[in-house]
This record gives sequence, structure tokens and C-alpha cells, in this order.
Amino acid sequence: MNTTFSAEDRKAWMGLLASADDARLADLWHAFDHEPAFDWLRAPEAGGVMVRGRMGGSGAPFNLGEMTVTRCALSLTDGTVGHGYVQGRSKAKAEMAAKIDALMQTDAADTLRAKILTPLQDERAAAKEARASKAAATKVDFFTMVRGED
Repeated sequence: MNTTFSAEDRKAWMGLLASADDARLADLWHAFDHEPAFDWLRAPEAGGVMVRGRMGGSGAPFNLGEMTVTRCALSLTDGTVGHGYVQGRSKAKAEMAAKIDALMQTDAADTLRAKILTPLQDERAAAKEARASKAAATKVDFFTMVRGED
């Protein structure tokens, strides 16, 4: 069992899996071609959570609204537990996320990182860069010329 990851590492890969495009994650998972044996601790189920926000990031919290999420938990045959939490009602995506989460805690972590997580990270970075360059193209610099009068 691989225990060379930190809580921040796990948070990062779970966040990446939760925000990944459903179809792209499915393509990468099926290309990985390793279906682990597991038992459900909690089968995928959809439900709602309350989303809270703050004005300006520091104001008093307020209820923004509800969001649908799907969650599940599973245990591999070696006892490793994986969790999947995803936005929306995709039970298949939650299941894939839980399997990947569990496998990332095993000796398969390096292979998973190379075949699934790294491509997702690269695609996320490319999309972020494309958005930034598109926004930069519309940037207007304002300047004031001093006329020398008081």
C-alpha cells in the first residue's frame, strides 16, 4: 500500500477528478484498462448540498442556494477506501472518481498519475491559459498625460 501522499495531494486529485469533464474522464479511465475488485461501502447516490458564499471573500456567510452532488464510497479487496464526490447526477463519474481515489493510495498511483491525472492537469492548465490569453486580448490600458499646468 502506498502511503507517500499528503492530505493536500489527495485533496488536489479529488478536486481534479470532481471538476473533470465526464466524457474525458471516462475515456482516460477506460484507456487505463484496470478494473479493480471492490465492495460498495456506499453505492452512488445523488443528493443536495447547501452552497454558502461570502461577499468579497470576507463578509458574513450567506446561503447561496442548493447544488446537486453525487457521492459514493468503496473498499478495494485490500481494504483501501476510496471516495467520490462530483457535481451533478453522474453516478458513473462518482464511481470512477472513487476507484481512482482508492487506487491512488496503492502501488498503482504512479501509473494512474501518468495516465489519468497528468493529462487532466495539463488540459486544465491549457484551458486556463486560453481563457487568460483571451481576456488579455481585450485588456485596455488607460493612461493620463500630464499637461504641465497646475
